[in-house]
Amino acid sequence: MNGVWKSAALQKNEPNSFIRNRTIMADTSKTVIITGANGNLGSAVTAAFLEKGYKVIATVAEESMVKDIPAREGLEVRAVNLADETASGSFILSVITKYGKVDGALLLVGGFATGDIGATGGADLKKQYSLNFETAYFAARPLFQHMMEQNQGRLVFVGARPALVAAQGKNLLAYGLSKSLLFKLAEYLNEAAKGKNVLVTVVVPSTLDTPQNRKSMPDVDPSKWVKPTALAEILEFVISDKAAVLRETVLKVYNNA
Repeated sequence: MNGVWKSAALQKNEPNSFIRNRTIMADTSKTVIITGANGNLGSAVTAAFLEKGYKVIATVAEESMVKDIPAREGLEVRAVNLADETASGSFILSVITKYGKVDGALLLVGGFATGDIGATGGADLKKQYSLNFETAYFAARPLFQHMMEQNQGRLVFVGARPALVAAQGKNLLAYGLSKSLLFKLAEYLNEAAKGKNVLVTVVVPSTLDTPQNRKSMPDVDPSKWVKPTALAEILEFVISDKAAVLRETVLKVYNNA
């Protein structure tokens, strides 16, 4: 039976909106992994999912960062080096073992770098490849196999407009190239998952409205950017049952930027 059991007397004395909100919280029993949970986007996404009643396993890069995320009911915070395949795989296995299944994963870890081809050497490529692709791939690999076995699951990658638009990517070469691989990986995984209730989505935000971006671009109107809280709501929709009919989804969340 879904929902919250409540006595008739209690239901009679409570506002309908309160009962409805309590029921929504109780009906949501999904377990999700959110990587990069201490970033501007990650913190907004973590808060949004907790507010909707999800069980959240959030990751940060170092043990010292765990304390930066306030303790909340339904939240577990782990320090994981997601650029290390062994560490990432062990983390995913431990979550599956503890919770039985993972319904969704929002792989938000990444990094940014500027530079055209003249300024981008091999070390720059490798760093961006590790930050933006390997951190996602090393988590997605065991998660996708788990979800295929369960015939249910949602993976979310964070793409970037410079990976899609050459005019924006030509001076962000390593960044754009590393992000472009996420689109192709999603394409391959969605092809492999055809006929299954498994979906890989790439969300493509433009500029996020963060304190750092406001400071570095003081002459730009931030109302044209994307608020992390707004993007978090979109991501929750993608993970939820409301998005069950979506397939091969690329969401361009540009606002007016």
